[in-house]
Amino acid sequence: MPDLTAPTPAEHALKRINTAVAHPARIYDYLLGGKDNYAADREAAENLVKVSPGTREGVRAHRAFLRRTVRHLAAEAGISQFIDIGAGIPTQGNTHEIAQESDPDARVVYVDNDPIVLIHGRALMTGSPTGVTKVIEADLRQPEAILSHPDVTNVIDFDRPVAVILAGVLHFVTDEESPYETVERYKAAVCPGSRLLLSHITLDFAPHVRQEEFTKPYDKSTAPMVPRTHADVLRFFQGWDLVDPGLVEVVRWRPDQSERHDHIPGGGHAWAYGGVATKP
Repeated sequence: MPDLTAPTPAEHALKRINTAVAHPARIYDYLLGGKDNYAADREAAENLVKVSPGTREGVRAHRAFLRRTVRHLAAEAGISQFIDIGAGIPTQGNTHEIAQESDPDARVVYVDNDPIVLIHGRALMTGSPTGVTKVIEADLRQPEAILSHPDVTNVIDFDRPVAVILAGVLHFVTDEESPYETVERYKAAVCPGSRLLLSHITLDFAPHVRQEEFTKPYDKSTAPMVPRTHADVLRFFQGWDLVDPGLVEVVRWRPDQSERHDHIPGGGHAWAYGGVATKP
């Protein structure tokens, strides 16, 4: 007979949320206008806006890039399997929604290490009637744990092309945590024809801003921020073929005519690079 007094997975996850420490997923949620954040997250986000007045617009541009690239992969490239690592709190235009618009059978696994993401993800990311959507708790710095997770191996067929999504997360992996080696493990796990979708914060468009000033709001969060240059970000794609237009500012990656990316305050840039590459 089941123990009715035992905590549910959601209750267990809630107990592990440290509301006193800012988390990148919740900061991002606040900047997008979401409600799943706490005072520490809001304080960090507002401090970031002080340094970069265009932060909110940049975050929206980053999200729009993800929507465009996933739509490209599902509708044009024929990719039907996605592993979205560091997915964040559900918002409008999630990966499974975009992919399953083009391919109702698309299969998506979300990965995040914030308990609040797991709570909302499992409640909202249910997928289409024919597609499959799963949400797992794991850290992108542990690729073996992700790639061997039963919800990944049961959903993803690694003998067929897979899109590995690392959108807006690698700038939370420090150089000491071996970001390039980590990405190479994901790249090695998938077959030829697979795609790597990646975006990354940069200060290339803001030479007037000191890195320590820009990253300070994240210093007390669960993950410090590390902006990287174009050459640094390009290195993540080494050995794979970049899809046109290559590694560019996220607003320049096949922009929708309806998107007004030319009105971002604070220098007029999204302060992020993005690209998609194919495994030969």
